[in-house]
Amino acid sequence: MSSAVQLRSPTRRVLLRTLAAATLGAGAGTAAPAPSPRWRLAVVPQLTPVEMYGNWQPLVEALSRAGIPCELVIHPTIALFEREFLAGHADLIYLNPYHMVMARNAHGYIPLVRDQRALEGLLLVAHDAAARSLQDLKDSRISFPAPNALGASLYIRAVLAQEKVPYSSHYAGNHRNAIRQVLAGDSAAAGLVRATYELEPPEVRRALRVLYTTPAIAPHPIAAHPRVPPALRQQLIDSLLSLARDPRHQRLLQAVQMPGPVAASYQRDYAPLGRLGLERFVVRQ
Repeated sequence: MSSAVQLRSPTRRVLLRTLAAATLGAGAGTAAPAPSPRWRLAVVPQLTPVEMYGNWQPLVEALSRAGIPCELVIHPTIALFEREFLAGHADLIYLNPYHMVMARNAHGYIPLVRDQRALEGLLLVAHDAAARSLQDLKDSRISFPAPNALGASLYIRAVLAQEKVPYSSHYAGNHRNAIRQVLAGDSAAAGLVRATYELEPPEVRRALRVLYTTPAIAPHPIAAHPRVPPALRQQLIDSLLSLARDPRHQRLLQAVQMPGPVAASYQRDYAPLGRLGLERFVVRQ
């Protein structure tokens, strides 16, 4: 799989779909039916592209069997992923809660489903580090996956500013790279979210210690661009809830950090984030 993707105009895709349907409708009654469109599903790259593909491709295949054919898009960095949804290219996106606010403001993306577990951001240090409080990180180097990762960066940077802790930021590109900076001794601390931290091998978790935990918030949703038909949006919600009821699919859902999917609501789950004042910590890339 190539990590580079060719971005296509969403308006052009919709126009081509419409023209294809119109042409078939005007043809002979024996004409073959139009193939179903493949919906572009972009996923925030919390881990390496190879790991993300391995985690998400089984779900993409399950959705295809349910009548929702998708094209999985994995960008090598979170910054490139942000450009994808801020340009409105993706039909479907899996993204962090503050990305959801950004996507809603940019193109009206609609959250469909999220996990029932709350998201918690963690600030991690080496297990044997001397730091016991945020104040102990003064003038240290702290690694984050990306500037706009909510639990792993935005929220933590806002807390550090509130506590008046000076530090230098390092953006590692994804969650795994961020904690490797601590393990290598290059950074004093790293931001992560608990769900991703729990995917790490036991020996990695034993080498780290949680220094700070953010308040719990609604987790990453799968969201749809408004051009995705309402019937298909509901079909996707129903399909994921159906998968969750079948014990055979638990491993598949755990791989995408959504073992207990529930319907999402923008006003209930994500609109409150816009009132936290985090926008001054957002970095436009």
